[in-house]
Parts: sequence; C-alpha cells; structure tokens
Amino acid sequence: MKKILIYSGLLLSLAGCGIYNFTGGSTGDAKTFQVNFFRNDAPLVEPGLDRDFTLALQDLINNQTNLSLTDRNGDLVYEGEIVEFNITPMTATANQTAAQNRLTISVNVRFTNNKEENKDFEKRFSFYYDYPGAAQFNSVKSEAIPQIFERITQDIFNASLADW
Repeated sequence: MKKILIYSGLLLSLAGCGIYNFTGGSTGDAKTFQVNFFRNDAPLVEPGLDRDFTLALQDLINNQTNLSLTDRNGDLVYEGEIVEFNITPMTATANQTAAQNRLTISVNVRFTNNKEENKDFEKRFSFYYDYPGAAQFNSVKSEAIPQIFERITQDIFNASLADW
C-alpha cells in the first residue's frame, strides 16, 4: 500500500511538470528554433560583435531547452539587429577626466512563435558594464562583452520562453 501511494504521488508530481523544462522555459509544441544573424547596425562598430551575439543566443537556447537548432522554417524564430554599442563616461574626477566608463549594448529582437502567434513580439534589450576610467577598452572587452551578452540573452530567453 505504501508503494502505491509513493508511485501515485510521483506520477502526480511529474504530471504537473507539463511542457516546462528544468530552466522554467515553456516551449509549448515547438520542436525547433532558428536564430538569424544579428546584424550590427550600431553607429560604433566592434568587429565580430554580430557573430558573437548570434552564437551566444543560439548557445543559450540550445543549452536551456530541448529544442533543435535549424537554419530555416523554425517553430521559434529570433531575428534582429544590434542597435547600440556605446562607451560613455559615468563619473568624473576633480581633474575633469572619467573616473568610470560604461559600455552599453542594446539589441532589437523580433521573436516569432510559429506555433502560438499571440507570443510574438518586437522588443529592445539592453545591458551595460562599468569599468575604471583609467582602463583601456581593449583591456576589459573580453570580460565586458560576454557579461553583457549573458544578461541580454537571458532576458530574451525569459521574454520569449519563460513568460517573464
């Protein structure tokens, strides 16, 4: 009798999981996803940024869902462009030099859910990285850009698959 109760409880708890995976994303009936190349349309162009962002978004969705990546006719389609890549001084010293700089990257995303059209959206995602004013951008970019991409891609994932 005890085993029957345990098995029943286990079955009921698994039935509640439905179409959600362990990361909290809901893929619905979708089986595939497609990430089109995110062109860099920012006024200030950093070489390779477009490729790196496209790959970062593909990797995140691939690692956090059971969807298969495809290059055409995806059930879920991500496309857009990098619209901002900007370095601005945030605070100044007494000598009128930057004490801190901020790198900001913004991406415009169009998400199409070919299984549930009411989940489609077009939205801008943005994040930043602050670094010391005395530091050269080239010395911090290998840390800054991946951190920004991690935040932006997670925000895109949440907006498209986690209903956040």
